[in-house]
Amino acid sequence: MAFLTARSLRKVLPSGGRDLVILDDVNLDIERGEFVAVVGPSGSGKSTLLGLLAGLDRPTSGSVSIDGEAMEDASEDALALLRRNNVGFVFQSFQLLANLTARENILLPMELLGREDAGARADQLLEAVGLSERGHHYPIQLSGGEQQRVALARAFAPEPQILFADEPTGNLDGATGQSVLRLLTALRDDLGSTLILVTHDESVAALAGRVLRIEDGLLVSDSGQQFA
Repeated sequence: MAFLTARSLRKVLPSGGRDLVILDDVNLDIERGEFVAVVGPSGSGKSTLLGLLAGLDRPTSGSVSIDGEAMEDASEDALALLRRNNVGFVFQSFQLLANLTARENILLPMELLGREDAGARADQLLEAVGLSERGHHYPIQLSGGEQQRVALARAFAPEPQILFADEPTGNLDGATGQSVLRLLTALRDDLGSTLILVTHDESVAALAGRVLRIEDGLLVSDSGQQFA
C-alpha cells in the first residue's frame, strides 16, 4: 500500500444557491519519501487538495489515508494526534507564534511530543538554517526570509514522516526564496520525509521528482503515471 492514498476525493461548497465544485474525483498514490509538486492556475484547487491530504479539511466525499490510517471518519482529536505525530506544515504566511521567540517556536512541537532532546534539536536546527544568533528574537524582529527559515526548522523539528508546503516562497523575493528552497530540500533529504509542495512557479516544481497538475478542480496530469 502507498504511504499516502486518496480515492475519489471531492470538495463541494454551496455558492449562490448552487454547488461550487472545488475539487473533483482525485485519485492518488504517493510513496514514502517522494517529493511531489502540485501546480496549476490560481483558484484551480491546489491548496484545497493540500488541505484535504493533510487532514486540515474534510472532503465532501472520498477518502484519504496516511500510512494506512484513514482520515475521513476520524474524530478531530484523532486527526490532531495523527498530524502531531506524522505531519509537518510550511505555509506562505509563516504562521509563527508572535509571542514566542524563534527558538521557542521550534521547541513547541517537540515539547508537545514530550521529546527529551527538544532543546538540543532546536539548537541544531537553528544552526542548520543559519539562525544560531537569532534564536532569542521574536518573529517581528526577523525578516521574511528569516521567519520562513524558522518555520522550516519548526516543521522539521519533530521529524515528520510527511511535510506539506503551501507556496513556501510566495511571500519572498527571488533570491531569498531560492535560499529557503535549498534549505527545504536539504532538510527533507536529511530526514527522508515525503514532501508535497504547492507552487505556481514552474522552476520550483522542476525540483520535484513528480509533478501533479490541477485545473478547474481536476487532476489533469501526473508525471508519475500515464493518463488516458
